[in-house]
This record gives sequence, structure tokens and C-alpha cells, in this order.
Amino acid sequence: MSGFMRIYLNVAICVVLLANLAVAQGAKTLAIGSAAPDFRLKGVDDKIYSLKSFAEAPILAIVFSCNHCPTAQAYEDRIKALSSDFKAQKVAVVVISSNDPKAIRLDELGYTDMSDTFDEMKLRAKDKSYNFPYLYDGDDQATALAYGPVATPHIFIFDKDRKLRYNGRIDDVEKPTGTPKNKDAYNAIQELVSNKPVSVPATKTFGCSMKWITKEHGVQDEEAAWAKEPVSIETIDEAGLKELIANKSDKLRLINVWATWCGPCVTEFPDFMQMHHMYRNRDFEFVSVSADNPDKKEKALKFLQGKRASNKNYIFNTEDKYKLIESIDPNWQGALPYTILVEPGGKIVYAKQGPIDPKMMKKAIVENKYIGRFY
Repeated sequence: MSGFMRIYLNVAICVVLLANLAVAQGAKTLAIGSAAPDFRLKGVDDKIYSLKSFAEAPILAIVFSCNHCPTAQAYEDRIKALSSDFKAQKVAVVVISSNDPKAIRLDELGYTDMSDTFDEMKLRAKDKSYNFPYLYDGDDQATALAYGPVATPHIFIFDKDRKLRYNGRIDDVEKPTGTPKNKDAYNAIQELVSNKPVSVPATKTFGCSMKWITKEHGVQDEEAAWAKEPVSIETIDEAGLKELIANKSDKLRLINVWATWCGPCVTEFPDFMQMHHMYRNRDFEFVSVSADNPDKKEKALKFLQGKRASNKNYIFNTEDKYKLIESIDPNWQGALPYTILVEPGGKIVYAKQGPIDPKMMKKAIVENKYIGRFY
């Protein structure tokens, strides 16, 4: 190998190591007065966007946000408002999701029905009728490394020469029902469109940490921890089932009736495990009830162990399936699987005979008044 090639390879290795270090530590936030780094990112409309895409806009606001973060969700409507409030002045607002979906643990999804994959970004943009481009940067996070967002959401506002004039929070109140004292981003844009200097050019920002590529090991660590959690199944009678449905707890209770011989039950059970791991740190619990005959208890337990079902599991104590049906819900016609969502006090707010739609189920959970999307 020539001396030139050795030098080239050493430089390339150093560049990779420095990039990995930047990702591990989080990128340095772009300084006020800096030029906007260019990017080339796909939007949820499948178009490719760069700085040139917004060349006609006198002001460009770039927000680093995401689907899953409760703070990011709390600011969605306010980001939409910024876009509409300054539409007449042709201000461009663009949102970038730079989180690595493979670095997001299920226990970090307790306030959402969606993670941060590109396909889920498309769904979220449609659900919320976004009026701005929503771009994906989660594969290599090159744009996030160039801009240095601290948390989601984090807004960067550039003037007509694409010099950074403001970066930080959108305002100073996280919860949408609150009234902010300082509408920092709005004020900065208003000053810029009025050809005035930005009076407060930088603020701190509050929200979820960036999910850098180097955090992918956390997902494996989480899965390894699940394998150590004990799995059990208890026998339950009619009175116990009725008490279960009465739900005298303070938690939203999702109950799934299933059986090892029921193909759709077995197929959809992993979806319930995902919900269990997403929401169990909230005021929520998942309970499974096996409709297998009592003498199949060990078979049911073996199935649950294979699914790492560390939630509460029961098996009905008799072979009389009609007693099971009446104890669970008189409106249930008897086909498996059967799923109900029960609020504290016993109000059934969702009931489904047959397989559930996991997306709709998660949305029903997170939008229930006992859970919610925000802190």
C-alpha cells in the first residue's frame, strides 16, 4: 500500500470516529449568525427537500421534532399555527424528525400510538393535517449533526440570507391548555418579517432527548430485561371475572380473552405485549384471560412464557364457556378473540369480537382521559 493510500485511509477512519463521537455525545448546537447547513431529505409526501426548496421564503423556520415525544405532540398545533400565521408573509416552516427508530425503547412510547419510523410519520402527518413539510433524517442523522438540536421540539429560525437569528424553544409553556408568557419563536419571526433584529436570539429548550444511533443498544437491553421477568397464570372464577370487569382500580384496563387453539388469538397476542410494554408505566394495565379448559393451564402458561407475558394472566376455572361469556360481557356473542377496554369504575369504552386493529387500539388507549398524550 502506498504512503498516500495509508494517509487517506487514516484520515477516513478519523472522520468516521469523530462522526461516531459526535453522535454519541450529541452534536454542538449551531451558533447564532451561522449559515444554514444544507440537507437533502425525503418528506412524507415522498418529495426530496433541500434549502433550495425554500429559496423563495424570506424567513425559514426549521423545527426538529418527532412523533412519539409528549412535548413534541404538545407543540404540534402551535407549529401548525406558526405556519398559518405567517403564510401571507411567505415564511416557510419545515419539521425534521431525526430520531433513529431503532434506538427507541417501547417504554419510551408511553405517551403515543406511533413511533418515529418514516411510515408512521406519514400516518401522523395525515392524522394531524400538517400544513408544513415533514422530513425524515433518522437513518444517518446527518442533518441533526449539522444543526445540533438538544431536544424535541427545537426550532432554528433563519433570515433571508439563511443566517441563524433564533434558536431554542417555541414558547415557555409545554401543555397546550396553558397560556405562554413568552412566545419566543413567534416573536422572532415577527421581528424578522418587520426587518428588526431579534431581541431574544437564543433560549433553552425543553423536551425529549434526541434518539441518536448510539442508543440502539438500549432496545436490546430492554428486551433482555423482559426475558428475566416472571410469567404466571392464575385460575379465576365467575365472581373474579365480574370483579375484573368492575375495575375498582385507578387504571385503564385492557382485557383480552384468548385461547391457545385460537389462531387469530395467537397471531395478535404480540400486539398486546407491545402495548403492555409501551403503557405499563402509566395508569394502564393489560390483563389476559385464557378460555382454554382448566386442564390446559400448563399449555397456556408455556405459551405466555414464550411471549414474555409478565402482565396479569388468568384461566377460567370451568369448561362452561357460556358462564365465561356472561361474566365478561353479556353483549359478547362468544367468538374469540374478544377484547374490551375498561375505565376505572367499570365503564367499557371499547369492545371488539375478533382481531383488533393494533393502530386503532393504541390510539384508543393513549387518547383516553386516564392516559393522554401530554404530561
